[in-house]
Amino acid sequence: MKRIESTQNKTIKELAKLHTKKERDKTGQFIVEGDHLIQEALQAQCLKQLFILEGMKNPFSFEAIQCTQPVINKLSSQVSDAKMIGICTRPERAERKIDTALFLDDIQDPGNIGTIFRCAVAFGIDHIFLSEHCADILNPKSIQASKGALFHMNYSYGSLHQAIKQEHNKGMKIFAAMLHTDSIALQDVQKVEHYGVILGNEGQGIHPEIMVLADQCVEIEMDNFESLNVATAAAILLYTIKHKKRIQ
Repeated sequence: MKRIESTQNKTIKELAKLHTKKERDKTGQFIVEGDHLIQEALQAQCLKQLFILEGMKNPFSFEAIQCTQPVINKLSSQVSDAKMIGICTRPERAERKIDTALFLDDIQDPGNIGTIFRCAVAFGIDHIFLSEHCADILNPKSIQASKGALFHMNYSYGSLHQAIKQEHNKGMKIFAAMLHTDSIALQDVQKVEHYGVILGNEGQGIHPEIMVLADQCVEIEMDNFESLNVATAAAILLYTIKHKKRIQ
């Protein structure tokens, strides 16, 4: 088994650059940590290199390179000592018919992006469209929050305006999650098979030029607050719309 002892190793120094979005975009590679995410990457055929702490037994049917703790930590984004690191390429998933979608308007927090991906997989969303200014799903915090959901979800970054119009023209009903004078309560939403939900920026919400593309604004009924964390709101919205027929 190969072994790397120094943080000055050329390969390690190059791979450590993947902590930056610029390098991830340039190389198409990213880092995952921990046995669960590495297993997800392996099953998705995205795992290209595996580094494990010296003395550990390799739990995967994939050749590993043993490394000292300082070397592993150089590749890790965790505060505590890491034990295994995977280097992955971007998932390549087959295109599929889009019956349900999420449209993310400039969501900035990587943890929110990852959690939204996890919710989207749980509630049967076919595709996530992200605006150019959304946080990177391949950011380490996004990956950890997704719990591997990024390996199971088709997604794309680009013009949200164009994406919404494209899906709307195919017959998709578009809901905008926001407080508005014309908003209806989530419980009053009618059951639909083809739908998309727009979720807005944590501080500013949905941009007006995006909001006007929606068929209906929807609000989550609450007793004591006007808003929820966007990932929490996503879970409530997606569950309720998906299972509307049961609730009614």
